Amino acid sequence: MGAVSVGAVSVGAVSVSVSGRLARVTLSSPGKLNAMSRAMWQQLRSAFAGIASLAADGKLRCVVVAGEGGHFSSGGDISEYAAFRFGEASLKGFHEGDVWGALQAMLDCDLPIIAQIEGNCMGAGLEIASCCDIRLASNSARFGAPIARLGFPMAPREAALVIGAVGELTARDMLLAASVLDAPHMLMCGFLNRVCSDAELPSTVQGYADRISQLAPHAAAMNKQTLRVLAQSIRAQAATQLIATAYQYADSPEHREGVAAFVEKRPPQF
Repeated sequence: MGAVSVGAVSVGAVSVSVSGRLARVTLSSPGKLNAMSRAMWQQLRSAFAGIASLAADGKLRCVVVAGEGGHFSSGGDISEYAAFRFGEASLKGFHEGDVWGALQAMLDCDLPIIAQIEGNCMGAGLEIASCCDIRLASNSARFGAPIARLGFPMAPREAALVIGAVGELTARDMLLAASVLDAPHMLMCGFLNRVCSDAELPSTVQGYADRISQLAPHAAAMNKQTLRVLAQSIRAQAATQLIATAYQYADSPEHREGVAAFVEKRPPQF
């Protein structure tokens, strides 16, 4: 099976290519550092649904998720936010349907997933990377979720996912101080498995994928299922309870000002 494009390239695209036992998912949004559009979230969900179907016969053993052009993902595509972010129902539909639908599809995948991270890994990119089992990064990688500059919080289930992956103190640093952290720091806090040079990253990822592909596939699936159950926590359950009121900020002045300031390329006035 060759490269399969999922969705329209005009708003960015998520593509899946399969070679032997390895599936590769590529995030691509030219000129936007692979910022995730709403369509791309939907495509990401479809991509992992397709991978689940292909994995059913045991031929696939591993998935690599990467960005195109030297970046993982710079976050969400803010240029389209005005179309749906300022209404509570549409905002909730975006986060709980499009975004969480894609992240849940990744979390439900029984194949080991490797994140190949270089350049920007912000916001949406951080969340996608948090769904991966093994995270390998280049020295150039930068991590954060500086949405405080945009006047809105992280959605509850997305926050629970990120806290579980990066740790509570790092999550607080990212969300409350809008800190952007480098790869060595993220290795130290346990988010990354390994950091290497930009030139070495592709071969390092391929080495992990080759090793995983030689191991027992049913054991890997059972390990993924066990880890999935063990990862369910009181924090995740509490996040679900917050959903009913989590998007009431949709029409707030802060939210509107943060998004408008970004689009107009000026500092926000909070």
